Amino acid sequence: QVQLVESGGGLVQPGGSLRLSCAASGITFRLYTMAWYRQSPGKQRELVPAITSSGTTNYADSVQGRFTISRDNAKNTIYLQMNSLKPEDTAIYSCVARLGVKGSWGQGTQVTVSS
Repeated sequence: QVQLVESGGGLVQPGGSLRLSCAASGITFRLYTMAWYRQSPGKQRELVPAITSSGTTNYADSVQGRFTISRDNAKNTIYLQMNSLKPEDTAIYSCVARLGVKGSWGQGTQVTVSS
């Protein structure tokens, strides 16, 4: 059974930083494309960054240059380093594991950027 557990969310002031983690179990982690999605009330769900099994990354324009996704295959974990946070980054951030057309989601972690 696939399990994805996110952590690291919280309240941060504009301009601050947070680091999210997503620990995976029940999958052959190194084979999966991993991604972070976010959703806030009234907005469409947005793919933030993704990282393939080979380490190729892609980012939404809205976070390019501020966010960095990485993976540690030895720990079955991905990370999202978020810098220069803005109020519009406020959302629930969810981790996703994809292999082909199949995807599994974590429960999500709340990130709030506010003064």
